[in-house]
Amino acid sequence: MKITMAHGSGGRETSELINGIFAQNFGNSVLSKMEDSAVVPVNGNGCGKIAMTTDSFVVTPLFFKGGDIGRLSVCGTVNDLLMSGAVPKYLTCGFILEEGADTEDLEKIARSMQNTAEEAGVMIVAGDTKVIEGNGGIYINTSGVGFLKETMQTGADKCKSGDVILLSGNLGDHHAAILSARMEIENQIKSDCAPLGEMVGRMQKEGVEIHTMRDVTRGGLATVLNEISDTSGCGMNLQEERIPVSKEVKAFCNILGLDPFYMGNEGKMIAIVKKEHAQLALSCMRESRYGKDAAIIGEVTGSGEKVTVETALGGKRILSVLYGEGLPRIC
Repeated sequence: MKITMAHGSGGRETSELINGIFAQNFGNSVLSKMEDSAVVPVNGNGCGKIAMTTDSFVVTPLFFKGGDIGRLSVCGTVNDLLMSGAVPKYLTCGFILEEGADTEDLEKIARSMQNTAEEAGVMIVAGDTKVIEGNGGIYINTSGVGFLKETMQTGADKCKSGDVILLSGNLGDHHAAILSARMEIENQIKSDCAPLGEMVGRMQKEGVEIHTMRDVTRGGLATVLNEISDTSGCGMNLQEERIPVSKEVKAFCNILGLDPFYMGNEGKMIAIVKKEHAQLALSCMRESRYGKDAAIIGEVTGSGEKVTVETALGGKRILSVLYGEGLPRIC
């Protein structure tokens, strides 16, 4: 088998690549959970835990409405730590620079990273730079460490039938912004890339019983929910009319034949919470900086069921994972 762009889409082909090669060779009790970040004991004897994660960013173009590769690289890693219930603290960054890269662009990206790190409450404490032959590209890897409170126990295996699913805002903004920039389509759509620490922290402070959190990135909402469903053994049922999508992105999707359920985002999360805490969680999201369009979108259903959505016409369709390329290099 040869690697194709579909292997980087975050969908079925990505999963097959990870399970077929990386999980086979690196498999262990931590990695096998396949969460956004790994939760490990600090000193091996259970006295405190940290979350660790790493991510690489190869987005094209480097600058787009609402953000740039620098902001994206910080937000992506910070949000992965947050989804485990951790408080992000430290990041490392590695730059791979192709010959011909513009130092003015690099300076803008570094400044953007620092500004975003300050917003997210993290420090960039180590890094690395490599220069290779090429055509001026800039790629970034960021790794992060966060600290867990003893009371925080979240994960895909924790959700159960009757739980409520919340989405923190409109789907598809980042995907549409990147595609618009690449296709030179003029519109007002901006990327949603943002750190979600205030939102998660507010829910934790208010005592919301959170069972699962995920940021909705490559592969989109449908793929993320299928991954949680596979791990938990539960089904999911969504209400299409409750899914928040802006008018601009809806129009964009209609023109290009895109489905918001499979579009990538960089500042959106889902929280699966105890039913009795759903309204409290919704209030916490909406009162946070990046959560004004948050909505309750569905619930967790019984064991062995699939991920489905009830349409505006009263029908029901199965939501599968993303197949094929989707949009390469959205992050």
